[in-house]
Amino acid sequence: MVKTNPDLVVQSIAAVRSVVGAQPAALHEPRFAGREWQYVKECIDSTFVSSVGRFVDLFEAQLAEYTGARHVVAVVNGTAALHVALRLAGVIAGDEVLVPALTFIATANAVSYCGATPHFVDSEAASLGVDPIALREYLTRTTEQRLGVRVNKATGRIIRALVPMHTFGHPAPMAELLGLARDFGLALVEDAAESLGSYYGDQHTGTLGVLGTLSFNGNKTITTGGGGAILTNDSALAARAKHLTTTAKLPHGWQYVHDEVGYNYRLPNLNAALGCAQLEQLPAFIEAKRALYSRYAAAFGGVSGVAIQREPGGCRSNYWLQTLVLDEANASHHDSLLQGLNQAGFMSRPSWTPMHQLMPYEHCPRMPLPVAESLAARMINIPSSAGLCAPGKA
Repeated sequence: MVKTNPDLVVQSIAAVRSVVGAQPAALHEPRFAGREWQYVKECIDSTFVSSVGRFVDLFEAQLAEYTGARHVVAVVNGTAALHVALRLAGVIAGDEVLVPALTFIATANAVSYCGATPHFVDSEAASLGVDPIALREYLTRTTEQRLGVRVNKATGRIIRALVPMHTFGHPAPMAELLGLARDFGLALVEDAAESLGSYYGDQHTGTLGVLGTLSFNGNKTITTGGGGAILTNDSALAARAKHLTTTAKLPHGWQYVHDEVGYNYRLPNLNAALGCAQLEQLPAFIEAKRALYSRYAAAFGGVSGVAIQREPGGCRSNYWLQTLVLDEANASHHDSLLQGLNQAGFMSRPSWTPMHQLMPYEHCPRMPLPVAESLAARMINIPSSAGLCAPGKA
């Protein structure tokens, strides 16, 4: 039986301080220790600072080499990447798309941009990702096959796709989710916004589904300032992704001919230059973040009632955000621990408000969400920057 720990807040603050030191620490800040200035200056000197330039092509090629994806299309942010990926996966207005209730709102927003409806599903504790066992039971009970498509019996809408998200960089249970998607006729699109550098087995996240997406926001493991990418092994989908994200403009020396409604989503060369320099440092960033996890795990080993989330078995996580998970018996300490950590100068945040509890999505279909709701009430992200465990700071 798990017992409450009345000293949990004090002990946890001391544990964080023992790892990061006494000075204030951000939740996650970028680290610029490579050739960022050199590449950005080269980009500026070339005058090609928008969506045409050598760094965009180089960034895409380097991402493809690192992730193992055959094709990478760089775009302005992770939400844009997911929006286009869903369109490429066949999501249309009136569809439903299965997304975790425990995710950042961009996952649900991208579904809405397609004119579709998010259908929220539960998570599992081991990975913090979609629970394939609970979801399979739910879909078996509440959906049916009609004319080759999966239909929600309650709404009559087609359920077109499943979007697992690799929460805080921890890979979701992809083998089971891929099997589920196959059995129910769903396109699987990975939201790998947080998991650059994470592997499910020996395969990089974002490369297991028909399409995957990444984010390079300022708080991600590497940053382009703002930016994202679409990953796919399908050459036709990649070509269409590039076409749609460049305003659907047909190639021509000077004429402006557009054959459909496209999007001005291409990543600027200036941002890509920053990304190229960041990618060169990615292996070191990952090792520093994994070392930071080990230090936190040791520090919290003696604090009862709370633990650091560890990578799922058979996976290698980038540990994008280090995550405290309170035991059920100690969930009442959640808000006081958040307050105490922030007052001590250690920037910490709760997990996102579950999607079905937000006003834009409170009336969307959903399965029972006991685990997602419980996790959201018990998780806290603590300082996670790679620089906290970089050489010279360990």
